Amino acid sequence: MPADAELPMMKKTDRTPKIRWLVLALTAASLCVGALAPVHVAEAQEQRYERRSILDFFLGRRYLDDGPQAPDAQQPRRQQQRKRPPAQKAVINTRTAPPVRPPVQDEPVVQKLGDAKKILIVGDFLASGLGDGLTAAFETSPGVVVEARGNVSSGLVRDDYYDWPGQLPKMIDELKPAMVVVMIGANDRQQMVTDTAKEKFRTDGWFAEYRRRVLSFGKEVTDRKIPLLWVGLPAFESDQMTADAVQMNQLYRNQVESIGGEFVDIWDGFVDENSNFIVTGSDVNGQQVRLRTSDGINLTQAGRRKLAFYVEKPARRILGTQASPDLVRLDESALPGLGLPTNPVEHTVPISLSDPNLDGGTELLGARPPPITLTKSPRDLLVEQGEMTPAPIGRVDDYRMPATKTPAEVSVK
Repeated sequence: MPADAELPMMKKTDRTPKIRWLVLALTAASLCVGALAPVHVAEAQEQRYERRSILDFFLGRRYLDDGPQAPDAQQPRRQQQRKRPPAQKAVINTRTAPPVRPPVQDEPVVQKLGDAKKILIVGDFLASGLGDGLTAAFETSPGVVVEARGNVSSGLVRDDYYDWPGQLPKMIDELKPAMVVVMIGANDRQQMVTDTAKEKFRTDGWFAEYRRRVLSFGKEVTDRKIPLLWVGLPAFESDQMTADAVQMNQLYRNQVESIGGEFVDIWDGFVDENSNFIVTGSDVNGQQVRLRTSDGINLTQAGRRKLAFYVEKPARRILGTQASPDLVRLDESALPGLGLPTNPVEHTVPISLSDPNLDGGTELLGARPPPITLTKSPRDLLVEQGEMTPAPIGRVDDYRMPATKTPAEVSVK
């Protein structure tokens, strides 16, 4: 190879160190510029470049502050506009959509009459629930007002906690009720303190004293000639409480009916066909609802209304028309216009009550003898002589045998 041919190759190799120094200089300059830049700008740039991928690098996507941009700067706006659906009118499918119902207006509250009859309800927590149910039952009856005076933890055993025999006469004198409803006993399953001893529950001494207290409590009502309704206890989730309720209901029935009161039996409304406690059952409309709460003792709102259903029937029977929802105030404002003449004397013609022509004659009915007939009627023949006119030929009661034809008559035909 000639010597002069080696010179170009050496020139090319001499350029390589220069290029390397140039790259190092540019790198150092970029680092200096980056160090002088604000920290938040550097972080933003770093986050922006981190979002790049190898695919973006080969596809040639450009990145601005908000990410990858298309060559056309107006493309994001166009995409946003395309994403917005055009406004359309709401179309209701009358075949599948339910009919639009008008808003339900609150029913007008029925105003109670000034002389409305009052129903006084006394007892424990069950009586308070009964008060809510009866209030709803007589809500549309203007002639009935329900007064619930139940005490939640009271009973006939702990008279030191609440003295029902002493409080009941005061309530009757204050309210002057037309009827008293009693529901008590759910809290009485405990020891009773008497004047002589302490009687344990379920003992003979306990039942003897409790029987006396029930009788005395009922007489506070019946001695005043006020109707008494004593509501029995329902079944409970506890088997022992249910057994005690059965025994106490029998005691209530015997004592209340002996003094002229009425016992209201509600047992069947809160048990199944086997007399077992139920949580869910039929309400007053026959729908399956929850009647008892989770504790197995209290009643739900539907259970209270069902409890009142058993008391509502005898209460309406005792109150009569006073409990009717159609009862109105009988005063001059409610009287209909009769259209009477202003001067009734001008339109009245007096007559004499002794005028014999008023009834068409001077004789009483049957004073004249009946007309005489020559023939007797079919009735007279049957009654007097026992004869009955023959039935027409062909009638169902015609028992005459058909006449037989002679041989001559047959031969003629």
